Amino acid sequence: MSQPITELPTISINQLLARRQLLKRAGSGIGTLGLLSLLQQEGVLETSQAAPAVRPNNPLAPKEPHMPAKAKAVIWLFINGGPSQVDTWDYKPELEKRDGVALEGFDNKTGFFQNAVGPLMKSPFKFKQYGESGKWVSDIFPHLSQHVDKMAFIHSGHTESNNHSPALFMMNCGVPKMGHPCVGSWVTYGLGSESDSLPAFVVMSDPLGRGLPKGHSLNWGAGFLPSVYQGTYLRPTGEPIDNLQPPSVLTNKGRQRSQLDLVKALNRQHLEQNEGDQELAARIESFELAYRMQSAAPEALDVSQEPKHLQDQYGIGNKQCEHFAKQCLIARRMVERGTRFVQIYSGGMENQRSWDGHQDIKGNHSGFAGETDQPIAALLGDLEARGLLDETLVIWGGEFGRLPIAQKGANPGRDHNPHAFTTWMAGGGVKAGTTYGATDEIGFKAAENKVHVNDLHATILRLLGMDHEKLTYLYSGRRFRLTDVGGHVIDELIA
Repeated sequence: MSQPITELPTISINQLLARRQLLKRAGSGIGTLGLLSLLQQEGVLETSQAAPAVRPNNPLAPKEPHMPAKAKAVIWLFINGGPSQVDTWDYKPELEKRDGVALEGFDNKTGFFQNAVGPLMKSPFKFKQYGESGKWVSDIFPHLSQHVDKMAFIHSGHTESNNHSPALFMMNCGVPKMGHPCVGSWVTYGLGSESDSLPAFVVMSDPLGRGLPKGHSLNWGAGFLPSVYQGTYLRPTGEPIDNLQPPSVLTNKGRQRSQLDLVKALNRQHLEQNEGDQELAARIESFELAYRMQSAAPEALDVSQEPKHLQDQYGIGNKQCEHFAKQCLIARRMVERGTRFVQIYSGGMENQRSWDGHQDIKGNHSGFAGETDQPIAALLGDLEARGLLDETLVIWGGEFGRLPIAQKGANPGRDHNPHAFTTWMAGGGVKAGTTYGATDEIGFKAAENKVHVNDLHATILRLLGMDHEKLTYLYSGRRFRLTDVGGHVIDELIA
């Protein structure tokens, strides 16, 4: 008598079998295949289309945090290329006074273009105070300036590299080198997913042909964690996800479900013989998730279902910002449906194709701010109106800042600056309307309550209910963590 399909016969390729034993087991396997075929023809297997909320050995099953969480989900607005702190959120009157004066003792190795070092340069933008907090904001943010009382600003960020790729890895992965898991992967590894039919971690990039950020998909990779925790990249044009529509031969859901059930049963048999093989468990779950996504993802990604007035609020229909508006609206729809972590990149590969304003800082930053200001402001307002902002942590920031001196050229820009950058967070349990840390009087270096990238990550994890020192993974004989060997939670930013 053949065994049940949930307990297929155990056959190890490393085990020598007697002829009689081999025939017995092979016969049982053939019987199982026949049984599966008969069940599919009778439609019995179709009853299993709806997968249970929590499946055995599911690496994405929801997990309890280490402590009470302030936030359940994250939307990270990655301002790719390195936004200038002194031209956005970190107002420096002293820079206006000393405009055109050489910075004494400046080490020209701080920037990237050592032969284009100019004098101190005031911001080409006007600043004004907003909100009850009286926050000074550049005039490139007419919409976001109305939400400053929702934000908690960190003005004393600093990092370790003045080069994009390692700085991107540092901001995304906690170390300035490739091969390590990113923040989104660590979060989904630690907390799992609240959605049974959508990716736990989603990434969107610039859709205007300006390319991916330096380092490409390594910025949202799982590194040495099981691959199920890597980000699901949504293509900016065309079909957002490969094979979102099933092949024509599998349009019959019963047939597709029966094939997946057979593959799952065989994989689970192999998994029982290889206990602890997390990559295999991840692969099993990826098949199941892909099947469920074919129904759920198209609906979640369809922003046309939103009311016209809300689409207008985000900027859909406005050619300058429509692409980013759609991505922000998709982000809200995804977290609303249980996606744990969403990351959106503003800007592409480098220089004028991103916030990397080496030339014409005025044109560069005003252009990219015009693409993102209205959509992000609408996102904050929409989350708040739906009661989602309290449990959704929104993060704005890049991989480093920019120098207060000019990078010489026909239209002066600013070079890279790892010594100072601004990041703000909103919702998700942060103390709204606050400012933490400060740069020196010209915005060159973090000077008060310095915040390293590891400190930022530790704080993000704390808001999600995780202890950054306990969230570890054993790899190559060592327990790794997102914050490497550093990181301190900034308690002053937590409500």
